[in-house]
Amino acid sequence: MAELRQRAAVEMEATIDSIGDDLLHNILSRLPALACANAACVNRSWNLIITSLLSLPNLSSALSINPSLQDAVHEAVDKVLSKPVRPQFAIASIGPTFSLQQAHQLITGKLGSRIPIITLISQGIFGCNAVNDEFEEVQWQFIENDEAHPDHGNENHGVLLTVGFFPGLKVSLIPLLSKTQGTQALMIDELVRNIRECSSSVSGSASPVAILLFSDHETDMKPVLQKLDYAFCPETVIVGEGGSQFLYQGEAAVNHCNDAEYSSAAVALSFLRDTGNPPGVGETQFHVVLAPGIAQIGPTYKAVAVKERPGDFSTWLTAKREAQVESLDGLTMLDQIYDEFGGDLYCSALYIGVSKRRKCSIGKERASWIYLQEFHEVLRGDEEYLYVNGVGIRSGDSFQFYLANANATRDSCNSASNNLTCLKRDLDHQNAGRSTSNNVNSKKKSVFGCIMFSCCGRGEFFLQPILDCSPFMENFPGITFSGTFSAAEIARGDLSPYGPVSEEHSSLRCCLHVYSTVYLIMSYTPASPST
Repeated sequence: MAELRQRAAVEMEATIDSIGDDLLHNILSRLPALACANAACVNRSWNLIITSLLSLPNLSSALSINPSLQDAVHEAVDKVLSKPVRPQFAIASIGPTFSLQQAHQLITGKLGSRIPIITLISQGIFGCNAVNDEFEEVQWQFIENDEAHPDHGNENHGVLLTVGFFPGLKVSLIPLLSKTQGTQALMIDELVRNIRECSSSVSGSASPVAILLFSDHETDMKPVLQKLDYAFCPETVIVGEGGSQFLYQGEAAVNHCNDAEYSSAAVALSFLRDTGNPPGVGETQFHVVLAPGIAQIGPTYKAVAVKERPGDFSTWLTAKREAQVESLDGLTMLDQIYDEFGGDLYCSALYIGVSKRRKCSIGKERASWIYLQEFHEVLRGDEEYLYVNGVGIRSGDSFQFYLANANATRDSCNSASNNLTCLKRDLDHQNAGRSTSNNVNSKKKSVFGCIMFSCCGRGEFFLQPILDCSPFMENFPGITFSGTFSAAEIARGDLSPYGPVSEEHSSLRCCLHVYSTVYLIMSYTPASPST
């Protein structure tokens, strides 16, 4: 009997192998991740095919709006692992009704402890539904008095899970810690040094390819982004979201939620170029498109008297218009802007974009000048001061007013669509060049995924859902696409997305945005046949 079973197994294996590599490749590519891993143990030919499948670029994402946390996590995990994938990292966004601790434990329990995992509470999620494969957008409402809205909690549930494998890169998770005893201070220099050391050990370069950054709602990310922008080469992509509660796991990273000395203020996923790759591995690249939702209005002002109020994290200031001597109070400035705007200014979100020249250094390094623009929300104005949110403004800093409204938001959405169309056209042009210079069978560079961070306030300007999603979905249909609504959008760059930039402002950097949408697009260029 045993001999018959052995003979049958050998005959079955021979029969399956006889169908040809192409058909076998097609069959194995449809296996779930766990079954695919088991199939790799069958024989050498299967192992080679599955190794090839798992070496392809992959961004897999799934959304569940099941009111049960356990069921929602189960649905999302099953969906992202329904095809061959070898996750290097995972990001899970959950609704405020769910327990962050329980969600993190469930997700890490299913995905294991070998990869970096970040679990966070977002303002909303969008992506492909794990049950019906339809694209959905879910934005949650945060209400302080839950007792006044007993049914509200039932709507604030959901899980979005995104996992990825990026060929040619390694992923490392590094937290930004804050001292909780004595003078509270963000350990920004330590974060920069840790990223530099990690990147140097993997790639030989102190600058990573990209940094995906998440911060909590109490952390002022402006000084953090100042140093990150200063410390790393211009090619390093830095994107992310602020204002979230989060937990994380990594090989050497430990949550400090119960630590009496330190707390975790932010966490960075660093993507590092791996110089130890075997031959035949292509290149993963990141592309960023920013759609700002605010438009510049009015003249340029220069801050005169500035009073910081660290207690309520605000600044009081007076200013004067360029080429004028008279100092203006807050009410006068707002009246001037109102007269020039000619609309219902007080029903729109108003900001000032402050141009700053500061010295910056890491540790004991020699300091250098940096030039940046940062946005501060206008709180109000009276006959003494203009009151704005945040600190870090100095006398002599110049600023302009920016207005968030429906026109600015829709214009930015159209601009993002044009930029993504240009990206698609550039990829097509490069692929045409590869086919001409190499051979007609050369593999093409392609986009394989996109993660989007959108301001939770932009939705109120749209009369239809998923309008911010349309630019990517129309240009790259069928490609994995998901994201979150956030309280602050991080995207390193200059001021060009905000419109024409004067020569004076051409060197200004801007990393933290408001009423904006950030598209992080991933593409892959296969290795040339000779590699």
